[in-house]
Formats: sequence, C-alpha cells, structure tokens
Amino acid sequence: MWVNEPVAGELPRGVAHHTFRSKAHQADVGYCIYLPPGYDSNHDERYPVIYNLHGADGNELHGFDEVEVLDAGIRGGRWPAMIVVMPNGGKRTFFKDSHDGRFSSETLIIRELIPHIDARYGTIATREGRCIEGHSMGGRGATRLAMKYPAMFCSLFNLAGNVPRTSAHFDPSSPDTYPNNYLGPDLRNYVDNDAFELLKRNLDHIKGKLRIQLWCGTQDMDHLVTVRDFHQALLAAGVDHTYLEIERQGHAKRPIIERYRDVWFDYHVESIRLAQAK
Repeated sequence: MWVNEPVAGELPRGVAHHTFRSKAHQADVGYCIYLPPGYDSNHDERYPVIYNLHGADGNELHGFDEVEVLDAGIRGGRWPAMIVVMPNGGKRTFFKDSHDGRFSSETLIIRELIPHIDARYGTIATREGRCIEGHSMGGRGATRLAMKYPAMFCSLFNLAGNVPRTSAHFDPSSPDTYPNNYLGPDLRNYVDNDAFELLKRNLDHIKGKLRIQLWCGTQDMDHLVTVRDFHQALLAAGVDHTYLEIERQGHAKRPIIERYRDVWFDYHVESIRLAQAK
C-alpha cells in the first residue's frame, strides 16, 4: 500500500500527511511532513530538511518519536527550526529500484519526492540544507543513497542499518534468491547498489564533504557485523566519521532515542552549520 491514512490523533504536533504522484509507480504515494513552529508565518524563510527513511514493513507513518524530540528541542531553543520528511518507500524495497521495474524506490526518493518537497515547501534546496537518516532498513537505504548521491546531502545518520557488500552476493545461478531476484542478472546492478563500491567510486565527493554517523547496539548482532564492516571501510578510506556502539542495546529504536534524546539532532545541526560555512 503506497498510501496509509493516519487515524485520528496519531500524528504528532506539527506533522501532516500528504500524497504526491509518482510517475515511476504510476500511483499516489504517501508521506508525512513535520513543519516547525513559525513555518506558516515566515513565508520567506528557508529551512533545512531531514529525510527520515522507515524500516522494513514500515510506511510513511513512522519517525514520530524523532519528530516529538525535535519539536520539543526547537521550542526549547536547543535546535534551529528544521523540516522532517517521512516518506513511504515500500515494505521491503531497501530503497532500491528493482531490475524488473516493479519497485522504483530509489527513483521515488531521489528523483521524485525530493524535487516535490523542494517545489512545495520552503526548503534549502541544496546539499547544504539536506540530511538523510533512517533506522534498520531505513538506515541501510539512507547509507546507500548517500554514498551514491553524496552531492545531495551534507549529513547521514545510519541507526542500526545493515550495510551489506551487495556485489559479493551476485549469483546468477540463484535467480530466485534475494538479492538476485530483486537486482536481476546484471552484475553492474549489484555494484551500483553496493555502499562499499559506491564509497570508493565517489570518495572525492564524500571525504571532507559528507558527514557520516553510524550507531548500533552491541546486542544487535544481526546488524552490528555489517555496520562494523562499513566503519572499518570508512577508516581505511580516510573518511572522518562518528561511530558509536551502544552497550546493552538491541535493535529497538525507542530506547536508544530516550537515552540520547538531548543530543539526538546535534550531529545534523552541526553538519548543516559546517556545510553552510564553507
């Protein structure tokens, strides 16, 4: 389902649900958007935007824990006013385009949603005002999209999102097994969807330009192994970044947010400040 209507009282303060038309899917697609206090009265103001990508089996009705933390911080003077966009990227697309055209979730985010948001809302429509983040599948998708399109973002936050070596899983003898059933028979499609290969390809546009933050709980072994692997790849490439393993935490997002709520948006805010200062 590409559109999921919220029930009464579900949306936090400042959040609205909308749809836009996706040419790639020939369907309306839902998204939620948080607009900060004062947005409606400051028509000439331009705001930074955070794109928050959902986890597996999720949809556009996600990210509300983060939005409530941000709204309280903005109202309390801790963080500047920012917009948050929470799109529907499909239940298990990993924010990739499938080889058969059934799902075009990368196209949906990069070529359709972001231009739609920039055209409709008062955004800073350049990398200096654009961040991307996500939890689990959303962190995995955010990482790959940031590695593939580093000129579009100044900040990446991957919270417990696997970072697989996708090209190593290319196996034309297993066409019915993921990722072969999703990415198809062409090896180039696997390389183009491999964050490690994209890091090497786009290093000049990443190093010193895209700030990267990786967090994962020490009890989240289904995700920690590949997050550690990508951390080591960043170190080997000389890419400065922030890496945090959170003791006694598993894959659940809310306990981690509660533990770090006072600093949750500090990294994005600093990334935006540094990008705009250059």
